[in-house]
Amino acid sequence: MTQTLLIRYGELTLKSPPVRRSFETQLRRNLLEQFAREGIIGRLRSDRGHLYAEVNDGPQAIGVIRRVFGITSVSAVVETPADPEAIAQAAIQIAEPKIGPGTSIAVRARRTGSHSFTSQELARTVGGRFLSAFADRAIRVDLDRPDFELFVEVRDARAYLSVGRTPGPGGLPLGVAGSVAAYVDGPRAAVGAFLMMKRGCRTAFVVSEEGAPLVDQVLGRFELDPPTERCSTGDWTDRLAEVATRYRADAVVLPLSVEEYPAARERWGDRVVFSPTVGWTDEEVMDRWESIVALLA
Repeated sequence: MTQTLLIRYGELTLKSPPVRRSFETQLRRNLLEQFAREGIIGRLRSDRGHLYAEVNDGPQAIGVIRRVFGITSVSAVVETPADPEAIAQAAIQIAEPKIGPGTSIAVRARRTGSHSFTSQELARTVGGRFLSAFADRAIRVDLDRPDFELFVEVRDARAYLSVGRTPGPGGLPLGVAGSVAAYVDGPRAAVGAFLMMKRGCRTAFVVSEEGAPLVDQVLGRFELDPPTERCSTGDWTDRLAEVATRYRADAVVLPLSVEEYPAARERWGDRVVFSPTVGWTDEEVMDRWESIVALLA
């Protein structure tokens, strides 16, 4: 059975039309490559600000989509005509198995296009139908902390209903911002590399013994087969320079402290040096690393 997924991306919509089209094309390519790697069968269609994936395995596809840079969130949706009555009927079917006695509810409606109703009117209509349909369960409306929350997104002639959103990594699609070579020897370096990937940079890795699992098991799942080379603690600088030259990297990414940065600039000469976590505490680094790992759960 085919499942429809609504895929949202935020930052791309702020770009100029030519840049946005280019970035959207890259995003679609990255998604389809990830689907192919995982054996997911599906197709993509789009409108402004959204992609729609029709896939053979919704849960597996969501697990893939949430690690594709450029995507802010994804939801499994039920698609209906953009008619309040059709939307309300579909909403009741979705809610039926999820609403028990005393459940608090909220309907969040958004609308794009020309319609005979506003977003607020649609939310009130669907909410009113809930109260009537489940009157015997004594449900109530709670817009602040509801037990059950339904999202309705009306896009021109179609509406998409969902319960909850699965977050993605956000940022820009991989491949739109050049390439970097990153040395990874622990969580601080891994977070720095991730932040560069999130800005659209393809990444080649040089890893120590401690850094190898962080790339193999985590960062490598956000990009298809990134170049990765092992090194000893003593020769990582020379190895990183070789990798940066071989893959024509625009910059290197290093896990530097504030004190180490001036010496690193002198060592690398004209090559751009990035250290995205240079001002972060160890606690901030670990919090961010845990949030990155959670995207793969």
